[in-house]
Amino acid sequence: MTRRHSIKEMLLDIVGENNLLIDEQIRNHTYTKLGGAADYFVMPESVEHIQAVVRLANQENIPFTLLGNGSNLIVRDGGIRGIVMNLKKLQTIRHQGETVIAQSGARIIDTSYYALEQSLSGLEFACGIPGTVGGALYMNAGAYGGEIKDCLAYAVVIDRAGNILTLAADQLDLTYRTSNIPEHGYIVIEAQFNLKKADQTAIKQQMDDLTEQREAKQPLEYPSCGSVFKRPPGYFAGKLIQDSGLQGRGFGGAEVSTKHAGFIVNKDNATATDYIAVIEMVQEKVKEKYGVKLEREVRIIGEDES
Repeated sequence: MTRRHSIKEMLLDIVGENNLLIDEQIRNHTYTKLGGAADYFVMPESVEHIQAVVRLANQENIPFTLLGNGSNLIVRDGGIRGIVMNLKKLQTIRHQGETVIAQSGARIIDTSYYALEQSLSGLEFACGIPGTVGGALYMNAGAYGGEIKDCLAYAVVIDRAGNILTLAADQLDLTYRTSNIPEHGYIVIEAQFNLKKADQTAIKQQMDDLTEQREAKQPLEYPSCGSVFKRPPGYFAGKLIQDSGLQGRGFGGAEVSTKHAGFIVNKDNATATDYIAVIEMVQEKVKEKYGVKLEREVRIIGEDES
């Protein structure tokens, strides 16, 4: 039995045939529609499954990557070696009083609308963020003046050894578009948000207003990873890119959006190589014109195509 077949059999024993895909194209799971194949794509249905897969990866020295909703991510054309875990089957959302508790595979958009149904305010800002709850914690996602750190009470995570930990929000070092989750290799499995009772009509009106702004300003008609760059101190990334005359410029099928300069869109069957080339071009031109180094908000992972 080859090592590849042995790993497949061990994963099948843990998650079952319906939750394991071999050589799955990551482009099927990312908002940019980019990315090569994953050797083993697993979709656990329980916390116990997650722990068992993490321990297997440790024991067998198998590379391990966690993939959320693929909304703030570029996967290179050569794909990802080893195990890619996706938690989309853990989507339960519930509430207790003025708190909402969501599993990490639930979309943060759906969590914000669940809060609306309970007349709970505090997650309105997240009504247009396309990532999962786990991904939102990973990068302290935010929009329109709100951030995850503003309402997060605690997170339940699995560490690199497969142990379950409950961590208060202040233990996650949540700052602008970052946390210590990647540093520690945590896998978020659940989060609790502390919200406040409010008038449901007022909550909905705010969410409708934010959705209208998003649809008017963002190029939602094309695949993209959302806002590519962090906001540089004292500037707006989109304005710097726009004033550098870069809208509509690109490589292959990827280009800087003509609707919102902070977005790079997959306009015509782009490759990840095209997309990354546009990012690097934008960074180079803005640095040359304004002396400002744009830092990526989007993550780039995986291998180049050989």
